Parts: sequence; C-alpha cells; structure tokens
Amino acid sequence: MANTTAVYARIDTDLKENAEGILSKLGISPSSAIQMLYSQIVLTRGMPFDLRLPTAKPLAVGAMTREQLDAELQRGIDDIKAGKVYSADEVDRMLAEEFDI
Repeated sequence: MANTTAVYARIDTDLKENAEGILSKLGISPSSAIQMLYSQIVLTRGMPFDLRLPTAKPLAVGAMTREQLDAELQRGIDDIKAGKVYSADEVDRMLAEEFDI
C-alpha cells in the first residue's frame, strides 16, 4: 500500500456539497480531486490556475433588456454632448487594460 497521509480542511458546507456533486458526476472522488490538485501544484510549481481579482465583463447587447440598452445609449449621447469622446485606438487600449481583450 502507498504511503499516504490525511489532509484536513474546513470549507463552506454548500461549496463542499456543490463540488462533490460535480465530482460525483465526473466519477471522481473528493480524495482523487485533492490528489489531482496537489499533483498539479507540484508539476506547475504553483497554483494550476490564475489567481487574480475578477474583472467586470462587458455585457453583450443581446443580453441587455430594452431599458438597459436605452440607458447605455443615453449615457453615450450624454458623454458625446459633454465632449467625452475617444479615438478607436484609445478604446482598444482601454478595453485591453480593463478586460484583458
């Protein structure tokens, strides 16, 4: 038998249940999932995913309600009237910085 040790962690009950439900559908035990995570940490010499603060994602026009779209269009009109305008290059730069796109 392999030399094993126990890992104990306290996590939110709902998080545990949700994660274990997904793992069950994948046919993976919680112990196997933890083993996989630890293996990836060793292989990548760090966390196997990006750790950063979430950024707001732009809302697609098709996902907006009519009221949201009207409000955004009005904001744009108001900005133009107030002289708040940007070149296409400035918009591309701002989108790249804010949304990493």
